Amino acid sequence: MSRILLVEDDDTVAEVVSSYVTAAGMEVDRCATGTGAVQAALDLGPDLVVLDLLLPGIDGIEVLRRLRQQGVVAPVIMLTALSEEDDRVRGLEVGADDYLTKPFSPRELILRVQSVLRRASPAAASPDVAPSDEGILRDGDLVVDTRSRKVLLGERPVALTLREFDLLEHLVKNPNQVMSRDALLAAVWGWGIGDPSTVTVHVRRLREKIETAPESPTRLVTVWGRGYRWDPASGGEPT
Repeated sequence: MSRILLVEDDDTVAEVVSSYVTAAGMEVDRCATGTGAVQAALDLGPDLVVLDLLLPGIDGIEVLRRLRQQGVVAPVIMLTALSEEDDRVRGLEVGADDYLTKPFSPRELILRVQSVLRRASPAAASPDVAPSDEGILRDGDLVVDTRSRKVLLGERPVALTLREFDLLEHLVKNPNQVMSRDALLAAVWGWGIGDPSTVTVHVRRLREKIETAPESPTRLVTVWGRGYRWDPASGGEPT
């Protein structure tokens, strides 16, 4: 049973969402303050966090920043108001995996939660995987294990959020192809309509983790006016 931490200070919203989460067969823990949310996530180890942006004490952005700084890797779905585009971008920059704007349908939230949990759940795999095993993508010194959802750059593990991993996997599997932000939103996020800045932020975060010089990327390159392209390290295609 998946465990969801719901961080929401509006009792009515929290009650409705909690009832939908429970009806969907998941366990829910509730928290109404930012400070309490950080401690609850550390103590409970939830599988996913639903995090409101506006909270008493520290806001959702600061909660998310502290969680990522303290090594909490659980996916986070952020709840924002329609007018808070800058805050949505800031949330994505500090490690949110998805967002939903208020007012929202509780059923839509549950579908988002289930989708994120499916993506975040690695297939059972041995920690020591042979190079020829299915599910391993190699591009120069970059190794992407699509089953355990682990990434190595040289000998160094690379910690990626759920969406960062999904984006990297999609790019590595489709080298030398120019993909628009809308196309990436559809392929990686499953959104027919969405904010293209979501892709821009994740590309920037991914470059910071896998590029030697993020300001002059050689792998995840920008094709001006078109989108992004993955250039394999060898000049060919990843194996």
